[in-house]
This record gives sequence, C-alpha cells and structure tokens, in this order.
Amino acid sequence: MIYPELLQKLINYYKKMPGIGEKSAERMALATLELKDEDVEDFSKVLIDAKTKLKKCKICGHITENEICNICSNPNRDHNLICVIEDYKSVFSFEKVGNYKGVYHVLNGLISPMDSIGPEDINISNLIKRVESLENPELILALKSSIEGETTTLYIKKIFENKNVTISRLSYGLPMGAEIDYLDIITLDKALEDRKKISE
Repeated sequence: MIYPELLQKLINYYKKMPGIGEKSAERMALATLELKDEDVEDFSKVLIDAKTKLKKCKICGHITENEICNICSNPNRDHNLICVIEDYKSVFSFEKVGNYKGVYHVLNGLISPMDSIGPEDINISNLIKRVESLENPELILALKSSIEGETTTLYIKKIFENKNVTISRLSYGLPMGAEIDYLDIITLDKALEDRKKISE
C-alpha cells in the first residue's frame, strides 16, 4: 500500500461515487486533506444531513426535506399533467429545461421480471390513487427505451385503458436505452414538446 491507511479509506469511499475512478478519487481525497478544518466539519455535517433528512415526497416520490416536495405543493403547476419517471434524478433534468409546468410521479424503478421486480415493487399504486382523484388527467411516460421501460409503459397503459386518461410518451428520436438524466436540455425539451399520444 502506497497510501497511509486513512487516506486509502478516503480514496476508496470516493471511488464508490459514479464515474469516479482511481485517479479522480485520489485527487478528491488529497484535496479534502487541504480543506480548512471548519470546511471539513461542514462537509461531514452536510453529508449526514442529506442522508438522514432527505426523504420521499408523500405524493410523487421525489426527494424533499418536507413531507411534500416544492413541486407538488406549488399551486401554479398543472396537477392534471403528470410526468411519470423512473427515478428522482430525472426530475432535476426536466426542471433544468424549465418549460415543463406539470408535476411528476417517481416510480423508483421499472418492472423487470428477469430481476423479479413486479408492479408491486415500484411506486405504481400511488400513481393509480393520484390519477383516480383527477379529472381528465394526462400521463407523460418519460421512461427509457429498454425492455424494462417498455414493459412498464405497457403495464401503465393497460391499467388506465378506458378510464378517460390521456397517455403520451416522449418522442423526437431519443436514443435506445438512453437515461433521461444524461440527455441534453434541447433534446429533452423537444422530446417533451413533441410527445406522442399512445392511449385515450
């Protein structure tokens, strides 16, 4: 081992982050050692607070410090227009676009029989309750083009058949299997604007 044990541990933790390799983890660990003592204390407190105080919104499943997130509690949003997404990271992507005025529903996963993940394992039951309380709602299914995404799309479409729910999906040439949170803002904006209806 070329590093002191504590430094190696710090590097190993940074390597747990997505997209962080050995070199980047080493630079981040060494930079951390250069921080002022009060910055390190603040950093550690923020990590603990983020892990312990952020929770899922009771309505949509997005992360929030409160019982209900700032999007669901905003009276200026169109609550009849619900964008259904796989995880909360996609909410940030849509909000960066800035043109979407509806609300969201976070599934926290996709149906995947191969992985023994069924409809009961993701946040679909709450979606059904939300939609049943609305008049003439529209669901925008913003799920990735994969087997899991298509399976989930078909399941949701089947649930709301003949129930006066408009169901549309993103369009405009999204790459097969693309993760929503990795798409550029222009592509995402056009995909939302040019969404295609898939059910009445």
